[in-house]
Amino acid sequence: MAGPTLSLTGRALRLLSAREHSRAELERKLARFEEEPGALARVLDSLQAKDFINEGRVLESLLHRRAPKLGLGRMRQELQAKGLPPEAVAGALDQLRSSEVERARAVWRKKFAAAPQDATARARQMRFLAARGFSGDTIRKVVGGSDED
Repeated sequence: MAGPTLSLTGRALRLLSAREHSRAELERKLARFEEEPGALARVLDSLQAKDFINEGRVLESLLHRRAPKLGLGRMRQELQAKGLPPEAVAGALDQLRSSEVERARAVWRKKFAAAPQDATARARQMRFLAARGFSGDTIRKVVGGSDED
């Protein structure tokens, strides 16, 4: 091997130094390096006890980084993929619900200079917002130009 191998703790700390990770993410990423059954769980328990793994920080970090660019659908998907508790996901989505149209409008303005001139352009703009997880109702408000600024 090219160098000394990292322990599970070292690998987990390396991942955590880059960004916040949930316990489920770390389990998924580190499972292949576990040499003895139960070792990974002990390492993660230890890191969680020392507050290196904190689901609340994972949630806040993801909301801060991704929510300005994504709709509720995509945010739900990303939060669930992190393995966060369903009640935490629901709470975070409730917080975002009130700003959905404003966030969609900001994303739309950044990408498109003007309202669509024809059906093809309208469809393209609607697909763009849909791919980012915004709801159909929100997309119609934004692309349709109902200005509530």
